[in-house]
Amino acid sequence: MATTSAGSSDPTANRPQTKRPKYSKFTQQELPACKPILTPQAVISAFLIVTVVFIPIGVASLIASRDVVEIVDRYEDACVPSNWTDKVAFIQSNADKTCTRKLEVPKRMKSPIHVYYQLDNFYQNHRRYVKSRNDEQLRDSKKGNSTSGCQPEDVNGVPIVPCGLIAWSMFNDTYSFTRNSQNVTVNKNEISWKSDRDHKFGSDVFPKNFQNGTIIGGAHLNETIPLSKQEDLIVWMRTAALPTFRKLYGRIEVDLEKGDVINVVVQNRYNTYSFSGKKKLVLSTASWLGGKNDFLGIAYLSVGGLSFFLAMAFTILYFVKPRQLGDPSYLSWNRSPSGH
Repeated sequence: MATTSAGSSDPTANRPQTKRPKYSKFTQQELPACKPILTPQAVISAFLIVTVVFIPIGVASLIASRDVVEIVDRYEDACVPSNWTDKVAFIQSNADKTCTRKLEVPKRMKSPIHVYYQLDNFYQNHRRYVKSRNDEQLRDSKKGNSTSGCQPEDVNGVPIVPCGLIAWSMFNDTYSFTRNSQNVTVNKNEISWKSDRDHKFGSDVFPKNFQNGTIIGGAHLNETIPLSKQEDLIVWMRTAALPTFRKLYGRIEVDLEKGDVINVVVQNRYNTYSFSGKKKLVLSTASWLGGKNDFLGIAYLSVGGLSFFLAMAFTILYFVKPRQLGDPSYLSWNRSPSGH
């Protein structure tokens, strides 16, 4: 075995080996960077560009929102007979829940007219409520006995399909419409998301043992219709993020003229009285931007107006009290190595 003397040993033999990365401009942070100089002209121009872009968008959004015709009718108090002082007892009783409401059309409404039900003070975003479902069971008939995560609405002697608090509490008020003694048909096809119908709810999964317990939460389901066709359920199962929300009930596919009186027969069955909730029936048209929502237009106009104000303020300040700018060539990143 070869040996080396102390005097002839390699001075780098005992030096720790470093693992340096392969050199590149990226790893050494030598890539060219954009370092703009915020001159008064650049700042004022930027604010003016924001103004020119945002204000027209805001005006167009606000006009589109104002063109939407909307009828909102709150009915949970009006649909309780005056001789019932305990509203919770009324909604839980076997009394007749039929209620008639009259809606007057304030402006011509072009079809399709979207029919929504709106609930206030209903927290569908509660963590325990949102988790109380089993997506595998909804999607695959072979997973029908899978009820994990559905407590307390998981089994009733046999597994419940669909299980969980979301399905159990499904909205069950119904509406029928007439105009001039003629029925107005509500189309309930394709009111849910296509992705939900095709991928989240199985065409071979049928309701089973649903709402058969001692406490009934909401609507019943037809056990001969697969879940992928039960669109009211699919709409309800897409939980809302806020305590006030609307869900699509159907579409009226005929125009309604100004002054028309729509008679609505409401079956007032859903219990919102236990938690001081509100129920509203909404008829609404739609624009290219969607439903009635002034917030987007106001937001664009606010940002555009603020940008215009700042642009004018900086322009006046620039002309009244200008400041001499320094030479950017003397900034540290522009100096050559020999200049240090």
